[in-house]
Amino acid sequence: MKKRASVKESMVNMPLLNPNAAGIDVGDTVHAVAVPEGRDETPVKSFGAMTCDLEAIAAWLQECGVDTVAMESTGVYWKPLFSLLIQRGFEVYLVNAKQVKNVSGRKNDEDDARWIQKLHSCGLLKSSYLPEDEQEALRTLVRHRRTLMQDRGRCVLRMQKALEVMNVKLHTLIRDITGKTGTRIIEAILRGERTPEVFLACIESNIRADRATILKSLQGNWREEQLYLLEDCYTSYQYYTGRIACCDAAIERQLQRYRSEVFMLAEPEHEMASTKKANRNKPLFNTCAYLKGVLGVDVMAIYGISDIAALEILAETGTDMGKWETAKHFVSWLNLCPNNKVSGGKLISSTVMKKKPNPASQAFRNAANAVQRSDNWLGDYFRRMKARGGNRYAIVATANKIATIYYKMVSCQQEFRPVELTAYQQKFKQAKIVYLERKLSELKKEAA
Repeated sequence: MKKRASVKESMVNMPLLNPNAAGIDVGDTVHAVAVPEGRDETPVKSFGAMTCDLEAIAAWLQECGVDTVAMESTGVYWKPLFSLLIQRGFEVYLVNAKQVKNVSGRKNDEDDARWIQKLHSCGLLKSSYLPEDEQEALRTLVRHRRTLMQDRGRCVLRMQKALEVMNVKLHTLIRDITGKTGTRIIEAILRGERTPEVFLACIESNIRADRATILKSLQGNWREEQLYLLEDCYTSYQYYTGRIACCDAAIERQLQRYRSEVFMLAEPEHEMASTKKANRNKPLFNTCAYLKGVLGVDVMAIYGISDIAALEILAETGTDMGKWETAKHFVSWLNLCPNNKVSGGKLISSTVMKKKPNPASQAFRNAANAVQRSDNWLGDYFRRMKARGGNRYAIVATANKIATIYYKMVSCQQEFRPVELTAYQQKFKQAKIVYLERKLSELKKEAA
């Protein structure tokens, strides 16, 4: 008996921080719900995924005196139940699957729900970042636009493949076959034109290839099945272009609602436009003016940040930078910093986590990639980082720098004040001189 008592005394008891906590294992067709012991004869129950089942879950949780719920982020299956529980007044935690890994043993939905409930009762779970309603609507539309752009890009690749199979080398002379020249030539081909001289009227003056090369590139074997594929893909390309225009209109309406309802701002006094070179894939509305009205600062002034990148970052991060305590927390959420692992006082690993970057992180990476040849201090920083660790290392390091600038601009409402390139280079050279002098003095002391 003494031995059993000593074993019981040596057990660690976790403090109960959330006594009225429940855990839910979310699935496509079944939701397993666990409540604290003693609240019901069956503390773990399984429900369906229909709307009536979700309402039954909320009613059962209220009967059991639950006020906070934790659920695993499984696909998009959690969203209907999450919204319903929020409407019913519950505090809902959406947790990462890595945080709720079960102990070894038999695995089923009921055990997972019970494990989530235990972890949440002890306060060991942290809720994931979740946008507000207006930001969620904007994020959905911007992500849909990105999907449409990707689908349209696949149509362009298929058109290039059809032309290549017919040995029409148009895409080797024209950078973009969906431009004015390329579109006119493709439409002429689909109308039945086959003589190369006829296509010369479609060539714009900015095409650098000479007349003889253009005539040679437009000689093909004109296979019937490839002509059908070219026509079908071109029709799909036009369809996606129209859908992108409709999506841009929906995004503009959402930005207007975002600005008026959330920030109570009136229409801008003057429509400011971006000074950067226009991108043919940019939205059809004045992105710069809306971003300035919503964020309060011109984030597109940052080197490398385009219309599309700024819009994607706004949709993913919102306007409240207070959700991240510091800029370092922000870049860590973006996975743009080393994942330091320290054991025994030594640094074991410091590589960036291997996971798919979210759209905001990808936008910052694209911005970093865009400045690598630019004549400014960020471009100089990129080239120094590339010389140190390669292109991938430079992209992550420069994206970290741009994300930090973005965080400080939005959180502190400060405009972008770039550093002069010569002053930046001089400061770096001076720091390098100080470092080398210190190393030289240390070597002299060791030699003496």
